[in-house]
Amino acid sequence: MLRFEDIVFGPVHSRRLGSSLGVNLLPPDGKLCNFDCIYCECGWNRDGRSGGKMPDAVSVRKAMEARFPVLAAEGVKVDSITFSGNGEPTLNRDFPEIIDITVELRNRYFPDAVISVLSNATMTSRPDVLEALRKVDNPILKIDAPADNMAIAVNRPAPGYHVEDIVENLAAFDGNFILQTMFLRGAGCDSSDPEWLSGWMEIVRRLRPREVMVYTIDRETPQRGLEKMTAEEMALLVKPLVDSGFYIQIRG
Repeated sequence: MLRFEDIVFGPVHSRRLGSSLGVNLLPPDGKLCNFDCIYCECGWNRDGRSGGKMPDAVSVRKAMEARFPVLAAEGVKVDSITFSGNGEPTLNRDFPEIIDITVELRNRYFPDAVISVLSNATMTSRPDVLEALRKVDNPILKIDAPADNMAIAVNRPAPGYHVEDIVENLAAFDGNFILQTMFLRGAGCDSSDPEWLSGWMEIVRRLRPREVMVYTIDRETPQRGLEKMTAEEMALLVKPLVDSGFYIQIRG
């Protein structure tokens, strides 16, 4: 499974973000996440455990100050500075400070780039994390399923996760965020199931995000037997939202 050994890695080509310069705030030799998604490109949590530590704000600044000017001097195209890596980036206790550092260095070296954070939104209950996410250009926040039993099937979250809590937290963005959702079938999950789909669309209508990213499996998954959906099928499923004015980016 995919692992990111450096704090700053890439740029790599992203289906959704173009030339993406990655930032990993998790241990470099393992996975750390409060989800254990059946489709995660980093594999199961149990297979990624390590004794490694998350980098602190000082280490992240040092890594960025070593890498950013080199790429800028070489004229490397960077569309997005993207926080993803080996798990959930907002679990890093220095996340709010790191976002401030990133804004500073982005403005210095890549003023045309956006800052993106791929997050499962679980830490939006913390005011400092919520405020940090509101500072970035692209807070890309995940809701894969509209009900707790469905989320357990696809995301296998840590105890205490409730979809409704996440929806209430995301309402604080007043629509200024990007909602990301994985569409797939298999292992008791089916994003095209009428109950699943209608519940998810109701959440979209409640939150009214400025953009919705709908995507499907692209790499090897830890759970066997999952089915990739086609872009055409996903487009048909989300057509009612498109028809009512929502901007939806579809990646097959």
